[in-house]
Amino acid sequence: MAVTTPFLLFTVLFSFSLLTYTTLSRSVSQTTTTVLDVSSSLQQTLQILSFDTETLQSFSEEIATMSILNSSTPFSLPLHSSELIRKTQHKDYKSLLLSRLERDSARVNSLVTKLQLALNNIDRHDLKPVDIQIRPEDLNTPIVSGASQGSGEYFSRVGVGSPPKQFSMVLDTGSDVNWLQCQPCADCYQQSDPIYDPTSSSSYSLLSCESTQCRSLDVSACRSNKCLYQVSYGDGSYTVGDFVTETVSFGNTGAVKGVALGCGHDNEGLFVGSAGLLGLGGGALSLTKQIKASSFSYCLVDRDSSGTGVLEFNSPQTGDAVTAPLLRNSKIDTFYYVGLTGFSVGGQPVQIPPSLFQMDESGEGGIIVDCGTAITRLQTQAYTSLRDSFRKMTPNLKSTSGVALFDTCYDFTGMSTVKVPTVSLQFTGGKSLDLPAKNYLIPVDSTGTFCFAFAPTTSSMSIIGNVQQQGTRVSYDLANNRVGFSPNKC
Repeated sequence: MAVTTPFLLFTVLFSFSLLTYTTLSRSVSQTTTTVLDVSSSLQQTLQILSFDTETLQSFSEEIATMSILNSSTPFSLPLHSSELIRKTQHKDYKSLLLSRLERDSARVNSLVTKLQLALNNIDRHDLKPVDIQIRPEDLNTPIVSGASQGSGEYFSRVGVGSPPKQFSMVLDTGSDVNWLQCQPCADCYQQSDPIYDPTSSSSYSLLSCESTQCRSLDVSACRSNKCLYQVSYGDGSYTVGDFVTETVSFGNTGAVKGVALGCGHDNEGLFVGSAGLLGLGGGALSLTKQIKASSFSYCLVDRDSSGTGVLEFNSPQTGDAVTAPLLRNSKIDTFYYVGLTGFSVGGQPVQIPPSLFQMDESGEGGIIVDCGTAITRLQTQAYTSLRDSFRKMTPNLKSTSGVALFDTCYDFTGMSTVKVPTVSLQFTGGKSLDLPAKNYLIPVDSTGTFCFAFAPTTSSMSIIGNVQQQGTRVSYDLANNRVGFSPNKC
């Protein structure tokens, strides 16, 4: 008996060690990683500083004979990074990034303020000026919309009028009202295209104050039975003018008559050279609602790339899309909420209560998908858990000091590639979307500093920004209330 005791002890210890080793091995094998192409990202930071506005000349300026679209007609437009509209005045990439982040924060504040107005049951129609002699410049009630000054990250070329003239228009899923700068200008910011002249269009038509479109505006006024509009932004920018209908053309795929849009005669703000804005939100005045689109989708190229994505309406969703519920807030119809339950890092679930991403009956909470916000904002508790999980799995990466709103940054100087843990979004229904490394580790200078591209917010509403959407076709199935994410479908 004394002889077998050490043997039994050895057997138990060996079995325990083997079990421990197997468990650790399984844990290691389950850790998923992806490769960040450091060299390619840094090369783009240098190229963006030399973008030339002559690139726009490659866009088609002539429109073929248009067919008039109906609600089921599929059509598409090329989509570009806003940096192509005009050459940046920044001398280095870090100053460009800091400018972007400042505008991005202003945009987030706009979205949050817009939500709070809705949640507090403020009837914005009660804020309308009523003086029939009011001048456009007196329409200054501070009502926010989806885009903030210069924060529109992507644009497309859209034809306006008959015959159509081409304009660079910023795309925004966070607002509804479509508008562009118009002659005569009381005050217009600089844009890359000639300013739209309504006298040159046979399809230009003023809207009356009694029209459904005019009554759908958040802020409006009436002058000689002519509808005046204003859209104000969270940073003090605004556009004011006549509310009209026009024919809008989409490349050589067709045209839509009678689209309500703002003809802005007084416009303040730095809108990155664009002629105006296309509202793709869920409200009654949005382009998607006016053309009665059953679906729309876009694919966003890297913001530092001169490449082209596509904006499509009424196109079928790809079969390999990662889908999630498209949710609506009864308090505000503009935003597109998505059913998100959490995140995983390196294949391991992040410990975040799913309730942090759920919308309650009062309209608080939830997470929206937005093409105009750059950096994904998460409630502080959710962000902290995600960040800590990522830090815990990157002990071998050289950390460095934070930059602006980023508190987790790394020094990849001299490295060509680096292996990092995969970050995944977990959706209601069990579907998971793995993000490419460049969609969550972004360069903040041209020398090798990269930061974890998420940020905390004190708002109850979270936002999935366009950095996380790059290179993925995002589809909004409005008829069936589904959002789809199709990687590498640009």
